[in-house]
Amino acid sequence: MKLSNNKILITGGATGIGLGLTERFIKENNQVIICGRRKEALREVSDKFPAVITKVCDLSEESGRTELYNWIAEHHSDLNVLVNNAGIQNWMDISDKSFYDKAKSEIQINVLAPLHLTSLFVELKSLDTVINVTSGLAFVPLTKVPVYCATKSFFHSFTISLRHLLKSRNIEIIELIPPALNTDLGGKGLHSEHPSVDDFIKAIFQQLEEGKNELTFGYSEMLSKATPTEIQGMFKRMNP
Repeated sequence: MKLSNNKILITGGATGIGLGLTERFIKENNQVIICGRRKEALREVSDKFPAVITKVCDLSEESGRTELYNWIAEHHSDLNVLVNNAGIQNWMDISDKSFYDKAKSEIQINVLAPLHLTSLFVELKSLDTVINVTSGLAFVPLTKVPVYCATKSFFHSFTISLRHLLKSRNIEIIELIPPALNTDLGGKGLHSEHPSVDDFIKAIFQQLEEGKNELTFGYSEMLSKATPTEIQGMFKRMNP
């Protein structure tokens, strides 16, 4: 992937990893479009980075995803990079009364949204890169977030297939595999002891410069390369 002179859409680009990507891509001389549900969060980013284009949308709804694509196709038909970053994480137990409803929300945002968006955006003639943000938990699940882990495992598998399916069209598929980072994913304060988003972004951009298409950092590198025996040991340590 070339690191400058792109037009990039980042879903969930106003917070967390998405915001980190937004800031770095701007620094690398790219035009960045971000979307999300919260208008105030988008406004905060545009106030800080006036060049950023924002779009309010609800990716949990099929109609919202279609409307986003149609808007891009009409106003930004030269978009060449799609970053499927938006995601939610629910800490829950199978016995929780709200388990099924929360699970549906995670599947809508973490699975159906990026699948649908990808199927739409590959119709753009200018598209040459898709970046999918998965997780180290795709390889070894943390049972406190059981559905989140399953969605990321699905997305990791889909990304591998997508890389093969779009090879003949010269569309590069890049997977970002973060570990737990100091973000508000899952709730405020749950990840405060983990590495910063800034450190993660620096590491993955170094890997992008090296031409890699599976980008890891810290613990996620260990998880993604673990043997079956190592996975069993990690699972026991993560889920005592």
